[in-house]
Amino acid sequence: MILLSNATYIDYQTLEIKNCDILVTKGNIEFHPPKTYRGKATETINCSGKLVTHSFIVGHHHAYSALARGMGAPKKSPENFYEILKYIWWTLDKCLTTEMVEYSGLVTAMACAKAGATFVIDHHASPYAVKGSLETLAKAFERVGLSHLLCYEISDRDGDEIAQQGLEETDSYLKNYQGLVGLHASFTLSDRTLQAAAELTQKHNSGVHIHVAEDKYDQQHCHETYGKTVIERLNDFNFLNSSKSILVHCLHLSEKERNLIGQSPCWVAQNTDSNLNNNVGYFSSKNLGENIMLGTDGMHSDMLQSMKSAYFVGQNLDPMSPAQAYKRLRNAHHYIAQNGFSGDGPDNLVVLDYDSPTPVTAENIPGHFIYGINQSHIEHVISNGKLIVKSRAITTVDQEIILKESQKLALELWKRMRGEG
Repeated sequence: MILLSNATYIDYQTLEIKNCDILVTKGNIEFHPPKTYRGKATETINCSGKLVTHSFIVGHHHAYSALARGMGAPKKSPENFYEILKYIWWTLDKCLTTEMVEYSGLVTAMACAKAGATFVIDHHASPYAVKGSLETLAKAFERVGLSHLLCYEISDRDGDEIAQQGLEETDSYLKNYQGLVGLHASFTLSDRTLQAAAELTQKHNSGVHIHVAEDKYDQQHCHETYGKTVIERLNDFNFLNSSKSILVHCLHLSEKERNLIGQSPCWVAQNTDSNLNNNVGYFSSKNLGENIMLGTDGMHSDMLQSMKSAYFVGQNLDPMSPAQAYKRLRNAHHYIAQNGFSGDGPDNLVVLDYDSPTPVTAENIPGHFIYGINQSHIEHVISNGKLIVKSRAITTVDQEIILKESQKLALELWKRMRGEG
């Protein structure tokens, strides 16, 4: 049991504010008048002058990219998005070993935790280390203390055998864990593989997690190969019919496609920072409905940054108020609850050491999230009733040892990418 004494608690849904003692137990929190709780607690944290609210969820992540930071230029300088994939990310994922997958998960989980996220929806790829990769990643997240919703990125880009391994890994994993059926993108998926993926979603009562129209090439390929749009093709396999399905990016869509998504129960994951980095275009929520959440796409693990980017970049093409941006940040919680996934109960909290120069009220909290609160204000994080970040330090694993090992593995990965390994 953890006691957060004399806290200023913000209900993340209603934005109601109250001063109270908060007793955190596994799966639950209790509110008591401030400075009154006299029962037992294994740990007491003085939260005087600090804000306490629900932690965050990363709506779309790529932990497998964690060891890329600082690596050298690719063999060929990419001239378009397809070449970015070919010469960077598809070169990297082919070089990953099981150990690299594990450490990618550990360092990503630590970064998420320190940024206040206690739940990660991740999209994984390691085509030459497929078998057992999802369980390896799951155990890495759990060592740090994070909940997760994982999938393997099934694709035909590396041939039939590896596509089949991706399907088998997904099937095996979903027998024991909550998760999704991961797909790369329409332009690397045959009808045969999409049909097999559709059968897996039915078998496991799951949804798909797929990149959609991130670049114009996805649409061009679909038109030329199948005579239809990407969303029409996915709809033909009934992927839009599930509230568990996540369509990632959704930049280059026709009005008809937008309406198809907007009228469906599926969800869209927006990833502004990644879109800017890859220069693929700008997100617009027009006609997509209300089921829009935010992700990081492996660029970083900071959901507060993702919200700010969506808000500021959106002022031209997708204008929204701070309240609407905050809602988009919090929509991932509704996705998790709506679909009955576990791991995002009330016992997931962040303590913010936010010394605001202006009043914090229920009416202006979204403005504080946009213009004030950032990762530097996150002091403590509680995940599933357990204190996993205390005084800005990870408590569950030895961060120094993990980072030293991940640095060695990163050098090994970069060598393999250069063909030297």
